[in-house]
Amino acid sequence: MEGQRVLITGGGSGIGLRLAERFSEAGARVALCDADAAAIARLEASHPAIVAAHADVTNETEMAAFLANVEAQWGGVDVVCANAGTGGPAGRIEDLNYDAWQTCIGVNLNGAFLTCRWAARLMRAQGAGLILLTSSTSGLHGVPYRAPYVAAKWGLIGLTKTLAMELGPAGVRVNAIAPGAVEGERMERVVEMEAKASGKTEEEVRGIYAKGSSLRTWVSADDLADMALFLASPAASKVSGQVLAVDGHTESMV
Repeated sequence: MEGQRVLITGGGSGIGLRLAERFSEAGARVALCDADAAAIARLEASHPAIVAAHADVTNETEMAAFLANVEAQWGGVDVVCANAGTGGPAGRIEDLNYDAWQTCIGVNLNGAFLTCRWAARLMRAQGAGLILLTSSTSGLHGVPYRAPYVAAKWGLIGLTKTLAMELGPAGVRVNAIAPGAVEGERMERVVEMEAKASGKTEEEVRGIYAKGSSLRTWVSADDLADMALFLASPAASKVSGQVLAVDGHTESMV
């Protein structure tokens, strides 16, 4: 990855932060954005080699400024990880709030659109590049009480397949990673939310996630970074239009 130019959205914490760290450790030049200003401040202090900016992926003006700055500095981009996401609300669909629905779709799907639109223009001109979207195993299955999140993650897989077809003739690859249950603070919030929506205990919800995979396990941000680095490597030069699940093989989501 030495010298490769890598842009990551939602890079202030969790999966995005680990992607940024691992790409940087591999020798890449990394730029990222996040809507959490405090997370960006911490990252600037701890990782001075990484270009970090406060930008909300649902705000077209903020994203335009961030992306224009990266383009001015680099002139192009080799890998774009459209990673920003949110878990959204949990509950029966008749009980869900429309604003919460829109926010979930906005962060997960509309943010990816703004990012991919910019990446497609640069990569088509270059004749090369990788766009990597962070979907979810929820984008491969239905999940009770999580309609907004599931709809958004299914949408990302449709976007992946379509962009792979549009950009493939220009030499640009597009893939999606579908994480299972990822260890960390974000998933703990999801567990708490789903427990309240379903009437189960948090421990029961954690157990359902583990038992739902063949390997009976959760995954780590490093597991996902391993897949991302592989997809960005010459070893994956013919891999495009694919959804790579990193989940221990999901058997059931309920």
